[in-house]
Amino acid sequence: MFMTFDADVLIIGAGPSGAVAAKLLRQRGYQVLVLERAEFPRFSIGESMLPQTMELLKKADMLSAIEQGDFQFKDGACFCAGNKEAIFDFGKQFSNGHTTAFQVERGKFDKILADNAAAAGADIHYSEEILDVDFSGAHPKVKAKDLKTGKLNNYQCRFVFDASGFGRVLPRLLDLETPSNFPSRQSLFTHIEDNIIDASYDRHKITVDVHPHHRDVWYWLIPFSNGRCSIGVVAEESFFEQYPGTNEERLKKLISESAKFSSLLKQANYDSRVNQITGYSANVKTLWGEHFCLLGNAGEFLDPVFSSGVTIAVKSADLAVNCVDQFLQGKTVDWQSDYAQALQKGVDTFRVYVEAWYNGDFQDIIFHENAPENVKDMICSILSGYAWDETNPYVAQSRRRLKVLTELCQLEFTADTED
Repeated sequence: MFMTFDADVLIIGAGPSGAVAAKLLRQRGYQVLVLERAEFPRFSIGESMLPQTMELLKKADMLSAIEQGDFQFKDGACFCAGNKEAIFDFGKQFSNGHTTAFQVERGKFDKILADNAAAAGADIHYSEEILDVDFSGAHPKVKAKDLKTGKLNNYQCRFVFDASGFGRVLPRLLDLETPSNFPSRQSLFTHIEDNIIDASYDRHKITVDVHPHHRDVWYWLIPFSNGRCSIGVVAEESFFEQYPGTNEERLKKLISESAKFSSLLKQANYDSRVNQITGYSANVKTLWGEHFCLLGNAGEFLDPVFSSGVTIAVKSADLAVNCVDQFLQGKTVDWQSDYAQALQKGVDTFRVYVEAWYNGDFQDIIFHENAPENVKDMICSILSGYAWDETNPYVAQSRRRLKVLTELCQLEFTADTED
């Protein structure tokens, strides 16, 4: 007797990881059902894509749809601290692969990906919330509620991907959440009409600026193709206590303290609500289990400073689809090695650089006047998202290499001071 399933793979969430996973599964002929709580397009943060993401979208045959989306071209990143500036040109990266990306309004970007997956045959249900999951039997069962009609739906499938992002559905329902080892940070952010008139400003790059008095506080400015931009500030939660008022008042006050941003945005029109996220870093006990795995932010989210979120999300989709393809064919799969550890290699690389950013080591390196170009190219590859490229010494031995480089910078600085 054959059992009837609603899908081979049920995916929770239609964001980038869910949409890419759905498309890759459809390329292999699997029946896919995606349950998404929101209606698309919907607002989401994380607008600065990395070249590695474009490489993965190309594999899913989704890149051409994004290229037709009229998004802002991106070719690098600019880091600032006072009068110091470090510009990274992705065209000079160490790794092979795409060297450009886009800066996107996520509502539009995510909908293009979801529509592309739907056009390939993925069944996407919007406004459907997951209420319960049951992995006790031979096959997963999922209970959901249609938020428009109130109807309860029961689904049975062969495997579940959790691509719910910050919703973290399975970690909550299965008690998989565990504290992050990063301090609790907060972000204030919004979209504005930027009205930037500075002729030297390069809209092809994300700009990250360091607070003039607090090295662990930083700003982002991500320009879009329509004269608007995403701006935000990140700091430990306690830092914001000295800034009373509404979120908009607090954000404007902080921007006024940045010489770079206050100059660029002096004619900006703040026409959108200022949002706040607190304690966004997250971790889990495991990335997989019997008949399920966690994709992207549903598993772990580090920090937005290097725009790695979407890259990790689509990389996780690619790895998970490779594994579940073998699983659904009845083959033995080592989920820990082939999925969790394989994904974690890149996540851990990003983690090393995030830690080095906040303790100041990475800033000492990139703002150093005599940083070797070959080293800069290797670091540029990581900023491009190629955090899984172990031919790059600053990936394969990221912590040791950064430590040595930091010590060399400090020694040279000490020698210059003594002279």
